[in-house]
This record gives sequence, structure tokens and C-alpha cells, in this order.
Amino acid sequence: MSLSFQVKTWRDDFNLDVAFETEARVVAVVGASGAGKTTLLEGLAGFGTVEAARLVVDGEVLVDTASGLAPPPHRRSLGHVFQDGRLFPHLSVGANIAFVQPYVPNAMAPAEALRLVDLAGYENRWPGSLSGGEARRVAVARALAGRPRLLLLDEPFTGLDRRRRTNLIDHLVRLRDQTGTPMLIVSHDERDFEDLAGAILTIESGRAVA
Repeated sequence: MSLSFQVKTWRDDFNLDVAFETEARVVAVVGASGAGKTTLLEGLAGFGTVEAARLVVDGEVLVDTASGLAPPPHRRSLGHVFQDGRLFPHLSVGANIAFVQPYVPNAMAPAEALRLVDLAGYENRWPGSLSGGEARRVAVARALAGRPRLLLLDEPFTGLDRRRRTNLIDHLVRLRDQTGTPMLIVSHDERDFEDLAGAILTIESGRAVA
């Protein structure tokens, strides 16, 4: 597996210019608050304005703004898990996951996606009834339902206690091993990735550092 990406963008007085290439299947993006981690993910996903972006997964070019390849977010073959999960509170768990189906012809059924995160039978539950860890896993299931070429996870462990954090990490390790889905995971704590990531990208003030 190979993964390479580059994003140049700006927000007010903040400039981001990061390029990275690796053979690892899971990449951890770490850095202090405000370093540009979320901006990097949003640039790859197609949210906001970028000066330049390029994303290549296993030799397949998904985004290359220099050549005019800049599809909208729902056409980029990416699964995006936001910091707050962003589950629709008025939709059941199953309906949340089925939300991607109009955009992905071969999308997983909700039951299939939920089995991947060990939440079989949760289709009729409501987001408000879920624990923090369960809600994050449903958000991951929704992202996986679109059969993404790359899974982007933005601070998925924020707000979880140590037990729930460890539980979610264990689930992501199993997903990595069972599905082979490559992941780009943002966090401010490298300890989250001891058993998960094959490579670590550290960002400081919008730049990659060794």
C-alpha cells in the first residue's frame, strides 16, 4: 500500500503547506492545537478553499487540483469522520449510515457496516441513546459504508475516557487488519497510535517536521 498527499491552503493569517509519502496503511497526524491537522484533512476532503491539493492511494490519483481533478467531497472516494461525529439526531442509526447510499452505488447496507464496528443490531437505535464511544463507532461505520479508498478520522478519541478510547483504538486496529482500509488519523497525543499507526506525521505551524 502506498499513500502520498500534498495540501497548500490558507485561512486568515494561517498558511498550511504539507507533503507526505509513505508505505504505511495507517498514518497518524499529530501536533498541537492550531498546528493545521484538521485543515489538512479538510483540504484533502474538499472542504474549504485550497491553493493546491494532491492525493494518491495505491497509485490511483483521487485529487490533483493542478490537473483539474478536484471532485466535490462526496465524489472523492473518502470516508470522513468529523471531530464531533456529526450524526443526524433526527435519524436512526441505520438511517444515518444509509445516508451515503445515494452517492455510492455499491454502498454497504447499514447492518454490514455496523458489524464491522461490533454494533450489530443497532439499526433502530437513536443517536441520543448511544454512549460517546458507540456514537464514534457509528460515525466510523457510516464512513465505511461508502467503501472509501481512504478513511479520514479527525480527533476520534476526543472526549472519550481512557476505557472508551482504548476500546475505539482496538476496533480501529481490527478494521485495519480485517478490511485493509487505509486511514489518516488526527490526534494531539501520539500515545493513541502505539498499536495502530505505521507512520507518524508531525505538523507544527502548518509545516511537516521530522
